This record gives sequence, C-alpha cells and structure tokens, in this order.
Amino acid sequence: MEKMKISTAQFENKSGDKDYNLSVIEKLAKEAAQGGSKVIAFHECSITGYTFARKLSKQQMLDLAELIPQGHSITRLTEIAQKYKIAILAGLFEKDTEGNLFKAYVCVDEKGLVAKHRKLHPFINPHLTPGNSYTLFEIHGWKCGILICYDNNVLENVRATVLLGANIIFMPHVTMCTPSTRPGAGFVDPQLWYNRENDPSSLRLEFDGMKGRAWLMKWLPSRAYDNGIYAVFSNPIGMDDNQLKNGCSMIIDPFGDILAECRTFDDAFVSTTLIPEKLKLAGGYRYTQARRPELYKEIISEHHQPELHVAWLTTEKKNS
Repeated sequence: MEKMKISTAQFENKSGDKDYNLSVIEKLAKEAAQGGSKVIAFHECSITGYTFARKLSKQQMLDLAELIPQGHSITRLTEIAQKYKIAILAGLFEKDTEGNLFKAYVCVDEKGLVAKHRKLHPFINPHLTPGNSYTLFEIHGWKCGILICYDNNVLENVRATVLLGANIIFMPHVTMCTPSTRPGAGFVDPQLWYNRENDPSSLRLEFDGMKGRAWLMKWLPSRAYDNGIYAVFSNPIGMDDNQLKNGCSMIIDPFGDILAECRTFDDAFVSTTLIPEKLKLAGGYRYTQARRPELYKEIISEHHQPELHVAWLTTEKKNS
C-alpha cells in the first residue's frame, strides 16, 4: 500500500436530472484527475438528487432508479473514469429485476463497477429496501468500505466495516440543516442561499453553527479517531429540492484531524494525500487491537427490533 491522493466533492445537484448531475461529476472528476487524484467521491444520490424522492410513488421511484451495473449512469461513470483515469464514487437509486428499490452508492473505475453498497438504514422513501451486508473493496491497494449517511450514525456499522479490514471509509451524506431533537438544530432559510453574494456572512454563520458544521464536528472526527481510519465525507451544497445543504465535504485522517475541507459555496472539491503509516500510528489501531470481545459479544448480538426515527420527516408531516 502506497501513498494515494484522493478528492471529495460538493455540488448543487438538480432533482431527477441525471444528465446534468453527471456533467458536474465529469467536470469535477476531470479537474481532480488533472491535479493528481486517483479517486474522487461525491455525495449520497449525487446522480439522481435525494430529498425530492420523499414525495415519489413506487412507480415514480422505479422510473428514476436503475439496474446496476446495466444502467446508463454506471456506463457514463465508467466512460468518465476511463477518460480521466480516476476512480469515481457516486450515489443513485437502484432497482432489481424483481422491482425492489435500494439506495445505492457505487465505485467505478476504468474497467467498470468495482463495488456497490446498499444503504443499511434508508428512510427517504417508504418503498426502499434496506441493504443487508457490509461492503469491502480495494482501490490501488487500499482496503475501502462504504457507509451511506445514517449508516454512519450507528456505531456498530463503522466498527464492523473496520474489522472487515477497511482502511478508508467513504461516507456520502445529504445531511445537516434539518430539524432534530438536538438543541440548536433546524432548517436554514433558503433566502440566505439566494442572497449569498450580497450577504455571505449570515449564510456562513448558519452553515457553521449548530444547524450545520458544529453538529458534524460532534461525531464525525470521532469515527475516524476511534477506529483508526481515513474518513471521506461528501455532502451537497445549496438547494436539494426545498432544503438547503451546507457542503463542507472533508477528509479526516486516523488521528481525527481534518486534512482538507470544502469551504466555499461553489461546486468544488478538495484533495489530500493518504499516508499508510498513519493507520498503525493512530490510537484507534491500538484500541482495536486491545478489544476483548468475550466480554460483550453476547450483549452486542442480542436481538432487538430496530426503530428508525427521523426528526425532520416527522416535522414535515406535522406541518403539511
């Protein structure tokens, strides 16, 4: 395993407009490759758009979703990867031949599909089926995993992916700036986005406060630190349907330090170089080696009925 330069991106996707979103993915992938990156990661449902799907019927979801790898979007991603010699990670809705629907995130390189993860805890549309497995694959000798948005909030998912061997976990999101039981949370007024050129300061205060980045900093660096991994976080910027998102896509090292972060309001990406030696120098590596699973294996595997509560969806239903 050698040093590897990678990128993570943010952009304002258009709901249901795959051609437009793929054009932005190509533009940013080209620029990242020209800067020496071997990999670029985009946000959850970056190909299809995300939040608008909460209103779609099953037939509309089936029309939007694609078979993987046969679908048009995987073909286009492969063409882009071949053209610029860069691995691309991006998200979309998937369907299978039986009519089941999934939230998928893929890795594609010059040869085609490398990996596909189905979100373990989907909620944006009631017709989605949860994935039932973890995902592990290699990019240039680095062992990688994928966990989509809410998957990362369940601690066991991150640790399980690490125990399977992951050195890097790609964490695509569409998050922040939504209501929650957490104090200080809530939507950010879209008018601040439309007025960002005249008043960038007010928008930045909202994006960086407890509605946005300040919440992310409560938990995201700890996922990298506790597990001794590189965490690659991707998130959209701007309007996703009628919700404003604050970007701040970032790459965090095994010490929990932010190596690179998108800090503009533009479609953009940041890049950094991953250093293999950090993986074993970090505390998370030692903590993982020091585990005593005989103390808790029965506790952690005890059966329970999962419950998924999403505060902002509940808020929307009350207000509708």
